[in-house]
Amino acid sequence: MTSAYLSQPVIFLIDVLFGLYMGIVALRILMQWAQWEYHNPIVQLIIKVTQLPVKFLRRFIPAIGHWDTATIVLLVSLAIAKILLISLFQANMAPFIMIFRLALADIFSLFITLFSASILIQVILSWFPAQANNNPVIPLISRLNAPLLRPIRRLLPAMSGIDFSPLIVLLGLQVIAMLVLPLLLGQV
Repeated sequence: MTSAYLSQPVIFLIDVLFGLYMGIVALRILMQWAQWEYHNPIVQLIIKVTQLPVKFLRRFIPAIGHWDTATIVLLVSLAIAKILLISLFQANMAPFIMIFRLALADIFSLFITLFSASILIQVILSWFPAQANNNPVIPLISRLNAPLLRPIRRLLPAMSGIDFSPLIVLLGLQVIAMLVLPLLLGQV
């Protein structure tokens, strides 16, 4: 057995576990931006899962304006730790500036993925309007996606009852990712 044989599953687990927790931390940042209802059970779950490290960081890092800077620092720290751990198992440690750029690219990609997934979930849930009354996800996703969908809906209203704004926003998010990720990774 080679070391690559064992390192690949470990790298996969690091990527998945850090990615899941980073997604929850990113949702905590987005819930402030989207002004999610505090008493929603999903918001309460996000707060409980992230409260311990955020509370610790708040002792040293004050908020800047409306942004919880401690949560942002936590997200960046998690991304750097993830890149460092993966680099350790790949046995190719990059310079810190490259690790920082990889971490920023990872965070940017995470936000693109979260917005894309939330738009797809909103579209799918819109097909089942009877279920909308009891689902705690729907108001959260609607508030998260509204700033992205609203400008497109103003320019391009629904045609024959079909709303094309989610498709246009998804295409726009992918184009933005294609333009920004190479800049963050220094591939231009």
